[in-house]
Amino acid sequence: MTETNIMDLKQMKPTEVDRGKISIIIPTLNEAENLKTLLPYLIKHSNNQVVEILVADADSEDDTEGICQKHGAIFIPCQRKSRAFQMNKAAHQAEGEILYFLHADSLPPDSFVDDIKESLKLGFGFGCYPFEFDKDHPLLKINAYCTKFDRLWVRGGDQSMFISRQNFLALDGFKEDYLIMEEYEFIKRARKQLSFRIMEKRIRVSARKYEENSYLRVNLANLTAFILFSIGASQKTLRNTYTRMIKHPKA
Repeated sequence: MTETNIMDLKQMKPTEVDRGKISIIIPTLNEAENLKTLLPYLIKHSNNQVVEILVADADSEDDTEGICQKHGAIFIPCQRKSRAFQMNKAAHQAEGEILYFLHADSLPPDSFVDDIKESLKLGFGFGCYPFEFDKDHPLLKINAYCTKFDRLWVRGGDQSMFISRQNFLALDGFKEDYLIMEEYEFIKRARKQLSFRIMEKRIRVSARKYEENSYLRVNLANLTAFILFSIGASQKTLRNTYTRMIKHPKA
């Protein structure tokens, strides 16, 4: 981060939060079915505080673009299948003063607008939700329970993330050379300058990865990836190791 970037970081004032509009950013690859549910839900609970929903798409083969047009979301075609690249591209086009990054197979609480604004007014620079799964399984409840703790190893993109647009850009966004775990790197870096909040309510996330694999396999893959990330392994090693260990519901 440059000296100029650091000087540009600032906490939003309560009056700025009140006036500020939210831009929701969703990176996608073949997520049309999830968008059919998610987009109307977000619009219904936006309380006129969401200025736009930006869907940054990595050349989907389904009807993602058509679903976006139907629900008034802005479709942004991306040249790279990279969540970091996709989310950065959308963030640079966003008009809202507040950014909210969200996965297409997640469903935030219906109070997400109030939750985000309350957190910013309390002085937090960025934050996320703990999660719960969309399947009722005792072992999945253990994973979900752990996400309420302030530890990097239980973070991730499924939990979504809010931050002011100014601070996100000042931090140079996500590192686009990251093939996976871009959220972990960003949180680790941003926390050196900004306070972080884990909100009280829970975001509902998909258990499809566990359904395609197994509880043990997914957790072992996640743990291995985090250890490799922590010791500074290359992104190529990280991605290749992870993809060998786990099948993905979405190609």
